[in-house]
Amino acid sequence: MTTADVRIEPWTDADLALLRRVNTPGMKKHVGGPETEEQLLVRHRRYLDFVPSGLGCMYRIVLLPEGEAVGTVGYGTRTWEGGTVHEMGWNVLPAHQGRGIAVAATRAAVAAARREAAHRYLHAFPSVDNPASNAVCAKAGFTLLGETDFEFPPGRHMRSNNWRVDLASSD
Repeated sequence: MTTADVRIEPWTDADLALLRRVNTPGMKKHVGGPETEEQLLVRHRRYLDFVPSGLGCMYRIVLLPEGEAVGTVGYGTRTWEGGTVHEMGWNVLPAHQGRGIAVAATRAAVAAARREAAHRYLHAFPSVDNPASNAVCAKAGFTLLGETDFEFPPGRHMRSNNWRVDLASSD
């Protein structure tokens, strides 16, 4: 799968249904489990506000040529080690996993962040126990900085790998 096989499209109000589809025990096992409907609605509103507030950008992943929405990818702003950085995350629906879609979409989102993001660094913090997401980071051009303790969601601490892309670099 290449970036020519997927397209990322900015998040819209219609994407709440996609957010619900990725909110399953299997999809959320490495990030504290599924969210409540109220939590999903808060997340959805935050995604809609990313661009207007300048805090990041969320996308739906669309498989070509079908035009089917098969996942999510995007980045938001967070404080990390005394500075402000962007944090990226992604989800690909189970029926479409293992085909390189997450890597292609992540590469496309990193390219968009290079053009649009307000901060120099883009991080991803997958659990050390999530080999698939760590492989996405490696294949999408992130640099592994090492393991770290990471809180996600709020109140849940996990051991994560700290992957980073320097958005000021053309690598």
